[in-house]
Amino acid sequence: MTSATVLLASDQPQPVAPGWQLIVAVLAGIAVIVALITIVKLNPFLSLILGSVTVGAVAAENLGKVLDSFGKGFGETATSVGILIALGGMFAKLLADSGGADEIVDTIVGHASPRALPWAMALVGAIIGLPMFFEIGLVLLVPVIYLVSRRSHLPLIAVGIPALAGLSAMHGLVPPHPGPLTAIGLLKADLGVTLALGVAVAVPTVVIAGPLFGKLAARWVPVAAPSTFSTDESRTDRERRPSFGITLFSILLPVALMLGKALADIFIKQENNPVRQVFDVLGRPLVALLLAVLVGIVTLGRGARMTRDQVMKTVESGLPPVAGIILIVAAGGGFKQVLVDSGIGTLLADWARHVHISVILLAWLLAVFIRVATGSATVATITASSLVLGLIEGMSTGQVALVVLAVGAGSLFFSHVNDAGFWLVKEFFGLTVGQTIVSWSLMETVLSVCGLVFVLLLGLVI
Repeated sequence: MTSATVLLASDQPQPVAPGWQLIVAVLAGIAVIVALITIVKLNPFLSLILGSVTVGAVAAENLGKVLDSFGKGFGETATSVGILIALGGMFAKLLADSGGADEIVDTIVGHASPRALPWAMALVGAIIGLPMFFEIGLVLLVPVIYLVSRRSHLPLIAVGIPALAGLSAMHGLVPPHPGPLTAIGLLKADLGVTLALGVAVAVPTVVIAGPLFGKLAARWVPVAAPSTFSTDESRTDRERRPSFGITLFSILLPVALMLGKALADIFIKQENNPVRQVFDVLGRPLVALLLAVLVGIVTLGRGARMTRDQVMKTVESGLPPVAGIILIVAAGGGFKQVLVDSGIGTLLADWARHVHISVILLAWLLAVFIRVATGSATVATITASSLVLGLIEGMSTGQVALVVLAVGAGSLFFSHVNDAGFWLVKEFFGLTVGQTIVSWSLMETVLSVCGLVFVLLLGLVI
């Protein structure tokens, strides 16, 4: 568990302006970003910088502090997510050019009808997303999503939304993903009970927000798969591909390493235990993805009889397609940090705390407000969990677990322009801002609301 997990409400940034002014500043910043991208057609990277400056100007905040906040968020996101996107881009291109993605897709398509493919993608997304942060799971799944869409002649959104729903649901609802583990640690919930109830909530939630909503969203956003990570045409007729087993092993290697770290952290309490120390290194996202690339060079590249020069060319060619994405995602992280440091999350949390409603609904609302205001599921989880600490005394083990799940569901609500994940989906799927909102953002909202509904239903019998 990181130091962030022990952050309490009292440690949250305090509002830099009166409540009404801060709300206006946030809305103005978001409006500027959307207008610059959709009307002026300005690059999202520049738009996010100008949107951050707008927030500070309307809130009458010191411009130097605003720029410092943006730089901090940009740097942290580039470090935590940018490196992973770069490694994921290399792996994705290797997976495509080696024929490994074709092998996976041929197996999936060969064993599932077009009607069943979205359901299969939701399952794949959930499995990949269990131990991984959303961004990592997405870059691993992108080439598979593209190829499934092309081979099955299904709209990209009909295939992609179910996979995204599986990834996102794990992020908010099911331990040992780091998100739910954070809330479990803060609220002293029982891991086993939360895991069982989390699965019970996640399954129907993914069904509704994934295959069912994806079918509807595909009508609104009828886009084809982009050419990013497309297979090198000079090698498409290669007779030999890596086998399905070898390809699956290569894809699931980082999943297994990260899952192993999560389980070691849970079940091995001694920090100096050799097994825990090994997984603490190998299970870090950076190390896990780096190993995936290095192992993939052998299992995928050499397994497909690619020459050394071909393998190196493929790995290198995976970087240019994601360079712009890294900058935009990092800028999204900078905008998010400006909002966090403005104290808008603390302000909304204080307002919501004085509303007399059930603890489960209050926990969800707190997480929703902070998520929408700051764009950070992690900040929403930490803050909301901290604020309901004094309200769970006397609650049963099952009820505390439901509060954890309510926080997790709320932390997923309506991802928009202040969330780095929004820009990641937009750029990888080749969507406009509007298309991203009516597909990805609405999917996150459906996921969050359905999660709350199923948590409340469980609350009637627990």
